[in-house]
Amino acid sequence: MNESIHGERTASELQDRVTELIEQQTAISEVLRAIARSPHDLQPIFDAILDSATRLCRADWGSLRVSEESGLRLVRVLGDPLFVSQAWSSFPVLAEKGGILSRVAANRLPIHVPDFTALESDLRDDHWIAMVNAGVRTGLVVPLLKDNEAVGIITLGRKLLQPFTDKQISLFMDFAAPAAIALESTRRERQYREMQNELAHANRVATMGQLTASIVHEVKQPIATARNNARAALNFLDKCPPDLVEVREALTCIVNDADRAGDVVDRIGSLIKKAPPRKEVVDLNAAILEVTALTHSEAVKTGVTVGTQLAGELPRIQCDRVQLQQVMLNLIVNAIQSMGGVEDGNRELHISTATIGPEGVCVAVRDTGHGLRPESLPRLFEPFYTTKPDGMGMGLSICRSIIEAHGGRLWATRCEPRGALFQFTIPAD
Repeated sequence: MNESIHGERTASELQDRVTELIEQQTAISEVLRAIARSPHDLQPIFDAILDSATRLCRADWGSLRVSEESGLRLVRVLGDPLFVSQAWSSFPVLAEKGGILSRVAANRLPIHVPDFTALESDLRDDHWIAMVNAGVRTGLVVPLLKDNEAVGIITLGRKLLQPFTDKQISLFMDFAAPAAIALESTRRERQYREMQNELAHANRVATMGQLTASIVHEVKQPIATARNNARAALNFLDKCPPDLVEVREALTCIVNDADRAGDVVDRIGSLIKKAPPRKEVVDLNAAILEVTALTHSEAVKTGVTVGTQLAGELPRIQCDRVQLQQVMLNLIVNAIQSMGGVEDGNRELHISTATIGPEGVCVAVRDTGHGLRPESLPRLFEPFYTTKPDGMGMGLSICRSIIEAHGGRLWATRCEPRGALFQFTIPAD
């Protein structure tokens, strides 16, 4: 009889343990799925971590704070709508220094509070006041640790006086370890991408700065033409009788010239302004032609002839238009500058697009400059490596990062008898 009872108890305990492990693995899987679905947006990851933690420990509500330079910042609250609203309005956004949350982060150990109303007086901070006012009786505060450093804090609570069991605390701690790694890795990845975007923006502005004289010419040309057409319209109006047909034609030309000037300004603005990356379906050929129009005066000033061979019916590609144009701008400006010192032979820049099977499109930029030295090819795309006396060595490195972020590849080859060929691919949508 006793053996039967013992066997049933063992089987029941084993079943409970299996259930706990399944719940823990499910919680971790949900966090990983959130990262996969939204690798650059932290909020869905915050949601998944706190949702899973609350469910694992059978808590009524939960809050998540992440560690920042300014302190532990509140980023997510979970519970019934009334509690969530009250929490956001009463909980301090940054954890009070010296309070219970700061102590947990500093000590890197969880704190179990069976009864908030009986908490020691030295731990009764603004967070404690907000918890008690919200009707929380039992609490559990657990640090999210990576490399023994707190990257966040999760607080769970129950409305009833119902302490968390040792099993629930252990289960939660086991979940917190991989959750902390996932959270910090995603946050570091996001910081890295933000730094890349800042650097790319600085590179765009610097490249546009090299084209200042040419851009001024591109803007002044349609303005000067519009002024001539306006003067002509006035002359036609002075006739007796006024030549209204010619006046209308002159005014139409003025509108077209104003549109041309506006287009140039819009292209410059889109390349210079700082905006988050945004992928959309892009007409590759049209995007390239906009950049060649922007660099037209620079090419003429350097004596470079620009030719294009753009394939029709290219497959759809989805990319960030401004970043793609930044790559083209860098490659075209580099090509024009490389031909500035060519004394003999033609200075020719050739730009082409082609379909490369089902996998996407290929863009090629070829020049007749002095070409690339064999020893420079392996390092050409390294940060801070440059062949220009006044170059920073960041342009091509940023270009490769942009293309690789779009799932493509950027490379360079030497041409005979002289010149260089840069090509990149973008996968089809």
